[in-house]
Amino acid sequence: MSALSNLSSSIEDLQGTDRTRLMLFALDNLIWPILLVAFIVFSLLLPEIFTEYRNIRFLLYTSAGLGAITLAEGIALISGNFDLSVGSVAGFSAMFAALFLTEWFPGAPGIVGILVLLTVGGAIGLTNGVFIAKFDVNPFLQTLSTLIIFEGGILVLSSQSVYGLPDSYLWLGGETVSPPLLPEMPVAVFAMFALFIGTWFFLTKTRFGRSIYAVGGDEESASEAGINTDRVVISVFVLSGILSAIGGLLLTGFNGGTTPTLGTASLFPAFTAAVIGGISLFGGRGNVLNSLGGVLLLGTIGAGLVMLNVDPQIVQTVNGLVLFAAILLYTFVQRYRQRLLSDL
Repeated sequence: MSALSNLSSSIEDLQGTDRTRLMLFALDNLIWPILLVAFIVFSLLLPEIFTEYRNIRFLLYTSAGLGAITLAEGIALISGNFDLSVGSVAGFSAMFAALFLTEWFPGAPGIVGILVLLTVGGAIGLTNGVFIAKFDVNPFLQTLSTLIIFEGGILVLSSQSVYGLPDSYLWLGGETVSPPLLPEMPVAVFAMFALFIGTWFFLTKTRFGRSIYAVGGDEESASEAGINTDRVVISVFVLSGILSAIGGLLLTGFNGGTTPTLGTASLFPAFTAAVIGGISLFGGRGNVLNSLGGVLLLGTIGAGLVMLNVDPQIVQTVNGLVLFAAILLYTFVQRYRQRLLSDL
C-alpha cells in the first residue's frame, strides 16, 4: 500500500510539474494569442477588407523597419541595458548615407552607401558601449544623450528630405520580388524575417549569444564565470547600432528617400514591441522571435485603426495605451511566473 501511495504521489507531482511548465510556456509566448485576437477583431470590424492579401502585405511591409529597430532595443534589454538612441541612430545613419551618395560622393555605388550606413550605426553603438562598459556611465543617461545629439545631428546634416538615391541602395527596403509558388512580396519583409531568425539563432545557439543572456541575468556572476562582460556590453551596443542602421535603410527604401524625421518616432513602438513580446526589462530573459509578434501586433492595431478612419491623434493615444498595457501585462506575467517557478 505504501509503494502504491508513493507511486501515485510521484505521478501527481509529475503531472503538476508538466502543467506548471505548460503554463510557463504559455506565459512566455502570450503575444501570439493576443496577436490572433487582435487580427480576428479587426477582421470582424472590417470584413473582407482587413484580410485581403494586399492589406496583409502592406502590414508586413510597414513593420519591417520597426522590426529591425525593435531587435536593436531587444538585444540591449536582454543584456540588462537600455538603448534610447535606436530611433535617432536609424535616422542619422540613413541621412548620413543618403548625403554621402547624393552630395558628397555622387555616383558612388549603392553598396558603398550601405557600408557607410552600417559603419555609422556601428560607430555610434561602439561609442555608447565604451562609455557604458569602460567608464560605468548609466545606460539610460548615455543613450538619452546620444538620442538628443543625433536627433539634432540629423537636422545639422539636412533639414530637407533626400531623394534620388541609387536603386541598388533602395533595393532592400523598396523592391518587391515574386518567389516561386508565392505571391509578390516586398524584399523588406523577407529581410525582416531573416533578421529575426538570424538574431534568435545567434542569441540562443552561439556561445557569445548565451553570454549576452548571462550578463543580462547577473553581470557579476557572469564575470566570475570568466565572461568578459565589458566586451559583451560593447558588442551588444555595436550590434544595436548596426540593427538600428538597418532599420533606417529599410525605412528609406519604403519611403523612396530619407526624411529628417525618419526613425525618430520609432523608440517607443520598438520598446513596446520588445516588452509586449516578453523581453525582460531587467535583462537575462526573452525570446526575440516573440518580439516579432509585438511588432506585428502594433502593425495590426495601427492598420486596423487607419482603415476604420480613426483620427491620427487618437491612433497615437492608442499606441500609448498599448505601451501602458504592455507594462502592466509584463508586471502581471512576471509575478505569476515567479509563483509558478516556486512550484517546480
